[in-house]
Amino acid sequence: MDGTTLSCAGVAAVARRGALVAIAPGGLDRAAAAYRAAREAAAAGPFYGRTTGVGANGMTAVAPGNGHGLRLLRSHVGGAGEPVDGAVARGMLAVRLNQLAVGGSGADPAWLEAAAAALNEGLTPGFPVLGGIGTADLAALAATALALIGERPWGGPDGPVPPRALLPAAVADADAPAFLSSNAMTLAHAALAHQDLTALLDAALEVAALSHLALSGSAQPYMEQVQAARPHPGQRATAQRLRELLGPDITRPAARVQDPFGLRALPQVHGPAVEALAAVDRVLLVEMNAAAENPLVDAATGQVLHNGNFHGAYLAQALDGARLALCTAAALSPARLAALADPRRTGLRPFLADGPDGSSGIMILEYTASAALADLRMLAAPVSLGTAVLSHGAEEHAAFSPQAARAAAAMVPRLRTLLACELVVAARGLRQRDIQPTGPRLRAVFDRCVAQLPADDTDRPLDTDIAAAEEVVAAMAEDHAVKGVNAVAKAGLLE
Repeated sequence: MDGTTLSCAGVAAVARRGALVAIAPGGLDRAAAAYRAAREAAAAGPFYGRTTGVGANGMTAVAPGNGHGLRLLRSHVGGAGEPVDGAVARGMLAVRLNQLAVGGSGADPAWLEAAAAALNEGLTPGFPVLGGIGTADLAALAATALALIGERPWGGPDGPVPPRALLPAAVADADAPAFLSSNAMTLAHAALAHQDLTALLDAALEVAALSHLALSGSAQPYMEQVQAARPHPGQRATAQRLRELLGPDITRPAARVQDPFGLRALPQVHGPAVEALAAVDRVLLVEMNAAAENPLVDAATGQVLHNGNFHGAYLAQALDGARLALCTAAALSPARLAALADPRRTGLRPFLADGPDGSSGIMILEYTASAALADLRMLAAPVSLGTAVLSHGAEEHAAFSPQAARAAAAMVPRLRTLLACELVVAARGLRQRDIQPTGPRLRAVFDRCVAQLPADDTDRPLDTDIAAAEEVVAAMAEDHAVKGVNAVAKAGLLE
């Protein structure tokens, strides 16, 4: 953790895979310099949160040594709702540790060492999901601070862990506002959701490529000449990936002059989602490696600069755009599923059924896929249109980025189900047409389907097929996630 290089893959490595953390010496030096400057500034004049109250109490002077910091922490543990996912909580600790290493908070370097110790000992702070609106995750960070000083229990790999102090209470009392000034929980939640959705977006192209083969689709829409004529980066990247996946199969004869939009417009619809997730990644890289502190302590000049860098508008709006783009791209999956069920497109029996005439085959999967897409549409509703006026009007705007991050994370299981429905049908269509992909990645995916999906095409319950296909989609996504972690390791940031 050096305050400059933390990525979404790095957060996932720590939060989900138990990667150990170390604080770069430069990060400790920057934190120490800001800490010394903050102490000098607080002794010389008004300093929000240290010599004053917070929020509407920001103009109220606080007497030194009266326990203001500890009271602030205790009073701000007011979250509600279901417990936050443990990976998000660990990711929050990692993000806040890295931000403190940037310098600028004025917090004692002991905070960094305590956060690193908690992560490396497998300790997880516990708190509920509600309590933030995009102007710092106050409730989550306050609960974490109390766990660090031993006032609240930890979670561990095997269940609850009794309270354990990793930080002196006196340090927390002096520096409470400096630790709280962050959207670290939201950033961690968004980083993990970004990893999951990016991996599923990659998996979606693999499923679509199987559908392309089952439908004898035309490869013309993916040709470089077509993409160069309208060179949006995401569109071109999508078409290139489809060409790679199809490999030698790209020369197979097409069944139609023009395919339905689920194949023909795939680069144009999928591409914006690729670019939208890339935009989220860019915002997260800035935020996770930023001293987004209020006030900001400039160690070089000794200035204490009160500001609004805590506001989460950039992330909220990037997540809003990504969720909308993902929902639009996801809508092509039921369209391809419907084409696979249509004998006019496949030359096979209606709904790829086996058995007497009138058999339903995969008919119900159209309904399940449409239900999953309906949930995705609800989760795509933008949060950035909302606002709030709080603390006697002292804070009259909010980003609601935590809500955007939670909505993005909630998309993951629905998108996985949606792709699983298409995968069941595409695999059945390929089997019935006796087509096996020749591209290495697509063949590996198809072989997984053959190994895990039943080959019985007679009418029977298909919920087990969906569950098995979801496991295949999850494994496909995991392949992409591992590539991201390996890239971080290759860069020398993971041992």
